[in-house]
Amino acid sequence: MDNCTTAYRSHNCGELRMAQAGQTVTLAGFLENFREVGAGLGFAVLRDFYGTTQVVAETEEMVKAFKALNKETTVQVTGAVRERDSKNPKLPTGDIEVVPTALTVLGKCQHNELPFQVNRSREADEAARLKYRYLDLRNPDVKKNIILRTQVVAALRSAMIDHGFLEITTPILTVSSPEGARDYLVPARKHPGKFYALPQAPQQFKQLLMASGFDKYFQIAPCFRDEDARGDRSPGEFYQLDMEMAFAGQEDVFAVVEDVLPPIFAKYGTYDVASKPPFARIPYAEAMEKYGSDKPDLRIDLTVTDVTELLSGCGFEPFAGNVVKAIVVSDFEGTRKQIDKLCADVEVQAGNKAYWFRMDENGELVGGISKFVQENKEAVINALGLKPNTFVGLTAGKLLAAQKTAGVFLKMLGAFCPNHMDKERYEFCWIVDFPMYEIGEESGQLEFCHNPFSMPTGGLEVLEKAAKGEMDPLDIAAQQYDIVCNGIELSSGAVRNHDPEIMIEAFRLVGLGEEDVKAKFPAMYNAFTYGAPPHAGVAPGVDRMVMLLSGEETIREIIPFPMNKNAQDLMMDAPSAVTSEQLAELHIAVTVESEEE
Repeated sequence: MDNCTTAYRSHNCGELRMAQAGQTVTLAGFLENFREVGAGLGFAVLRDFYGTTQVVAETEEMVKAFKALNKETTVQVTGAVRERDSKNPKLPTGDIEVVPTALTVLGKCQHNELPFQVNRSREADEAARLKYRYLDLRNPDVKKNIILRTQVVAALRSAMIDHGFLEITTPILTVSSPEGARDYLVPARKHPGKFYALPQAPQQFKQLLMASGFDKYFQIAPCFRDEDARGDRSPGEFYQLDMEMAFAGQEDVFAVVEDVLPPIFAKYGTYDVASKPPFARIPYAEAMEKYGSDKPDLRIDLTVTDVTELLSGCGFEPFAGNVVKAIVVSDFEGTRKQIDKLCADVEVQAGNKAYWFRMDENGELVGGISKFVQENKEAVINALGLKPNTFVGLTAGKLLAAQKTAGVFLKMLGAFCPNHMDKERYEFCWIVDFPMYEIGEESGQLEFCHNPFSMPTGGLEVLEKAAKGEMDPLDIAAQQYDIVCNGIELSSGAVRNHDPEIMIEAFRLVGLGEEDVKAKFPAMYNAFTYGAPPHAGVAPGVDRMVMLLSGEETIREIIPFPMNKNAQDLMMDAPSAVTSEQLAELHIAVTVESEEE
């Protein structure tokens, strides 16, 4: 422990040991608690960033001074260190205590009642925790996640520099760009009616750096997206380890990531086992077919089997004319009540029903839809390799719906069956060969599946074939890849499209012509006309990495000052209304009254 001598303290509250017994010391920190146990005797706990120390008041005057203070008041204590009679082996400072001769109030807590008990703040309502985040962060259990985040960022930065990457910061105020989410817009005071956008990612800038002759770039990049929150995604802003390499392809990027991430995960993670390179490489189509997801959790040993030919004609109406998928789970011990809950949870999450039957200990097919498979019993048993005490989960629908529902079912079954999931490890994989295009759920039109700046596999030739109607654009693959860990997507990346001619053809298929491309991406398009090197990159999410390393279920636990699910900062009261003078200066008129009004 580093000595923290300052004008206010000679030692920190996690530092004192028996070696300091007999010394006079000065401590400073928050008054966590004071307990009076008799006339002229009381015990205080003093807490700072580094730990806690017990302080023993042994005079009526000192007891009275401590009793007059509210919890969380910051104080300075000077006194002698001595050995404790009743030691606490759970505390690093549990062998000693300090007997104070002086008590000075440095910052008075003016509140008799706190919003929550600081060292139990994680039990409090989330809204209260976010509103009083500065109190929440005083809890060592909360603070440790922020410390972990700092350590991980430092380790990432060090590893990237060791690999020859230059850390270069890119602009925050930039231009709106179709990155796949809503932009945060910033009005430009000097340019009425025009707006900057906060970057959804430094995508164009890092590619421009490659066109500028830089060879390896990285930064711990802030990104801004106006999208809804969920467990592994924070609304508003997030950070990523953004990197790009010139004269490089997919395997070059993979080699760097596979060298950088596993040691950090093994060192800082809740689990000390992480995949060794090379990580598994799974084509997108195979991932959807085998795991029902492009974010498979490889800690689970279950897979999806196509049983359309086997079961679509079994007489069960939801299977008729649909794709049918099965997940076979051996040594299954769930009760009927637990199975019903699993199926209900799948339907809630996937929006599609789940079905089942099982083979009992006598080798009979029972429960769920078992009556519909009795006629074809032997074929089903042989095809699925069924043994006694085996559960079969089933999904049906159009191909993508059946696959995605099976993926949800598979993850839930893995979590439910400890014999089918090795939880205490970090399993990485690359999902590769993503489709270049997809049909948008909202628009019903052809859209880019991932990043519009990716190089299509087959280059200009396949784009021209699609334009002529000689091939389906949905069959065009892109040199895009995702890195996934324990079922969570850490990042998307790609080999970039560095050829202006190919870029124009790629955008033409989604209805944007050459002039649109030049207008939307003028800097990148023009830079590429001057001869750009082939380049590739990726950007693993820092927040998601730290969430995995800490073992937390929600990303808000590892962000110093997170927003709530509605993208509100309850502590700072943001977003907030502004004055009419500010709006006038920015040439903005508000046409919708705020909720506060």
